[in-house]
Amino acid sequence: MTSGMTSFDKIYDQPDPRAYFTVLGPLEYQTPHHAQAVFRRMAETRRATAATEPLTVVDICCSYGINAALLNHDVTMDELYTRYTSPQVAPLTTAELIEDDRAYFAARRRPGAARVVGIDVASQAVSYARAVGLLDEGFAENLETAEPSPELLRQTRRARLITITGGTTFLSARTLKALTADTDEPAWVASFVLRTASYAPISDALAAHGLHTEKYTARTFPQRHFSGPEEQAYAVAAVEAAGEDPRGKETEGYFHTTLYLSRPAEDAASQPLEELLADV
Repeated sequence: MTSGMTSFDKIYDQPDPRAYFTVLGPLEYQTPHHAQAVFRRMAETRRATAATEPLTVVDICCSYGINAALLNHDVTMDELYTRYTSPQVAPLTTAELIEDDRAYFAARRRPGAARVVGIDVASQAVSYARAVGLLDEGFAENLETAEPSPELLRQTRRARLITITGGTTFLSARTLKALTADTDEPAWVASFVLRTASYAPISDALAAHGLHTEKYTARTFPQRHFSGPEEQAYAVAAVEAAGEDPRGKETEGYFHTTLYLSRPAEDAASQPLEELLADV
């Protein structure tokens, strides 16, 4: 965990997501909410140029399959918070919750759902997302410390969209290089990045693979409430050190993220990011 930020490591690799939603709910963690409409628009755009097979989306730091749930199902982040903190699911065993979740998400599956491949170091979280059916394939691999397995590369080879909502704090260019080097054709990489850190090392690495990175300037996106004044002081100082202005954002009590999209230059030229997301 980045120095100065509160650690939530204990909730990221539980047998099911109840602790995750219980702990992060009071802090109003909301990046997947903002990403839902953004990723759906990008998936629609990529699907329009894809072959007949389902669109393949690779979600890095997939956790319990939350981005996959929001991308492929008629649910909202608020509904997930309500579900996993409700007294109805509190007494269920993990096995019982998995069965209940299978039915819950199956009933809300959207037509033309994308094929989602998830990657996370949290093996229990990945197993849950696979068992529920949110992920078509899931891999508990750390690409920061090891080369991707042959099966992971096989499953991500047809990726048309790679998504990240919380992982750039933990990632370097190594992970992105490993996943973009061997795709059948260039994949778009969409990342929500905390303003406390620079995305330049990753965007530079993606440029070496022919991907041009655009920064979405229309707005930033609240991530979560600070856990306390020390975390806020850290964030304000880090944002200023990164050359950004924290006023009206981090000074108001929330981490904020910036959206970056990396894709071939010709794609960016034909439909700039602000145009792509004009009505999102």
